[in-house]
Amino acid sequence: MTPTYVLDGTQIRTLEDFWRAIGEAVNGPGGYFGRNLDAFADCLSGGFGAPDDDDYVVEWRDHQVSRDHLGYPETARQLEIRLSRCHPTNRPSTSADLAAARDGHGSTVFDWLVEIFDDRAPGVLRLQ
Repeated sequence: MTPTYVLDGTQIRTLEDFWRAIGEAVNGPGGYFGRNLDAFADCLSGGFGAPDDDDYVVEWRDHQVSRDHLGYPETARQLEIRLSRCHPTNRPSTSADLAAARDGHGSTVFDWLVEIFDDRAPGVLRLQ
């Protein structure tokens, strides 16, 4: 039987909520499955808490609720955090992304996560 990890979209309102939800879904209470985009991508690639093979499914139930919460306001918040921590050479592109998010353009946090799923574990994510 294929292991299925369930995310409750009604409980994911911030990127930090997503880190908690995916960690607990895959590895139980207090579990880790990445706490930044790069670590999450690594975890999906295997060897860091993911199943040893690619035969698993992540069901993101009520994903539309999460999509709404992980939209442009949350994206701008995350980019503000990134801007405060990033290397000076990354500031221009991060600032441009932040301006776009504030204007309601560009990729959102939700888009970032789905893209990582699609890139690192194609076919694993099921949006419901």
